[in-house]
Amino acid sequence: MNIENLRTEFARKSKKGRLPKNIELNIKNKLGLISKPVRTLSGVAPVAIMTRPEMCPHGTCTFCPGGPGSFFGNVPKSYTGNEPASMRAVRNNFDPYLQVFNRLEHYVLLNQTPEKVELIIMGGTFLAYDKKYQDEFITYALKAMNDFGELFLDKKIDNEKFKDFFELDMEFKSLERKEKLHNKILAIKGKSTLEKEQERNETSKIRCVAFCAETRPDYCKEKEINQMLNLGVTRVEIGVQSLEDKILRRIRRGHTVKDTIEATQLLKDSFLKTIYHYMPGLPNSSIEKDMDQFKELFSNQNFKPDGLKIYPCMVMKGTKLYEEYKKGKFNPLTTEEASDIIIEAKRNIPTYCRIYRIQRDIGTKYTEAGVDMTNLRQYIQNKMKKLNLKCNCIRCREPQNKKISWDDVKLKKISYKSSNGTEIFLSMEDLRNNILLGFARLRMPYKPFRPEITDNSAGIREVHVYGSSTSLGNKGDVQHRGLGLQLIKEAEK
Repeated sequence: MNIENLRTEFARKSKKGRLPKNIELNIKNKLGLISKPVRTLSGVAPVAIMTRPEMCPHGTCTFCPGGPGSFFGNVPKSYTGNEPASMRAVRNNFDPYLQVFNRLEHYVLLNQTPEKVELIIMGGTFLAYDKKYQDEFITYALKAMNDFGELFLDKKIDNEKFKDFFELDMEFKSLERKEKLHNKILAIKGKSTLEKEQERNETSKIRCVAFCAETRPDYCKEKEINQMLNLGVTRVEIGVQSLEDKILRRIRRGHTVKDTIEATQLLKDSFLKTIYHYMPGLPNSSIEKDMDQFKELFSNQNFKPDGLKIYPCMVMKGTKLYEEYKKGKFNPLTTEEASDIIIEAKRNIPTYCRIYRIQRDIGTKYTEAGVDMTNLRQYIQNKMKKLNLKCNCIRCREPQNKKISWDDVKLKKISYKSSNGTEIFLSMEDLRNNILLGFARLRMPYKPFRPEITDNSAGIREVHVYGSSTSLGNKGDVQHRGLGLQLIKEAEK
């Protein structure tokens, strides 16, 4: 089969004036091509959905775009409406059911396995929304997974019937056509409850195996953590941004470093995975200060997050920071400066931490100043390679189609103090090739507040096996080979 000939023939017959993507060839010719395999190389199928636009209770940070009636329109806080997830959200009227359905259909068209979903809630401080809205939002996100599994994976509905709804074709349909297609899916939606959909999902063909919510340190105390656990959250991303109160006041952040320390301890003692959002290049900071703060993140036991999302400060229209920039009161980091800071951070990152992102998913055409490229991670990787430097974070040591020496796979254990408790990081690693196959985070808590967790308790905050996402019941390149079971048995010891 000559893919390029098919591509040319498709372009000629469709008269769209462009060559088709692999996903379009899959639909037309049923080729079975797997597109964008990197999406599920970490063992799960990420599904990011956005909440409706609302203002944050504390106001607006000086660097923050978006929000109701913002320069970028009616979009969620901290977004421009031009990111893939926010465009999908706008197209689906911020309906969680439609957003999840749309994303799962896209995975099917990519010929990938979305059976293990990592649900990511985006769009601002989710825990500041009305509780009824939170419950309903998650109810219908889960219901979409459950219904999709029954309707499509059980072949109760022919995929062809709904293929026009797929993300691929949305740009070619009229607004009237889109509305009709949305209404077809909404007809399936119906009514339900959180408890019902959580129970259904335990045996669903599309299972929510990881669930991430974003919040702020001041909206991450006992009340909010109880709510997150009730919803089923497993990972919490908190917008720390800086470890200096002077900087937090300058950017009108509305929380303190003390809030960060308290939220971190409460999350870990509730056995939740804890990720920080950190923003180098903020006003009142400096290159040296940012480098020092990255060191403090992992030398000060009050912090030590399980993961990081690093977002160099960018200047965007419609923000207070943009006004300061135009008046010459703020100079953002250049690409070179930001890369130097992040390289220094990556040099010293501990093996128990994963660097998820090092840049916002915002195109440079929507920013006025700051990092001037969208592939900053690749640029940093190339730069580190030339300097013969390596990063030992989890993401940089994942299998990702690397050849594994199974004879050299061993169990490793490291212990460290964190938020006044004890963490034990258990990992299965190919020691010859420095490949991390899977891990479990075990914690002995400090001061748990949940009644089911006592001072003598221990709990697994996360267990994850990497490799390509593999269907339940099948043996994969790394998954379903018994590695997870070994890690849990070691944790039980």
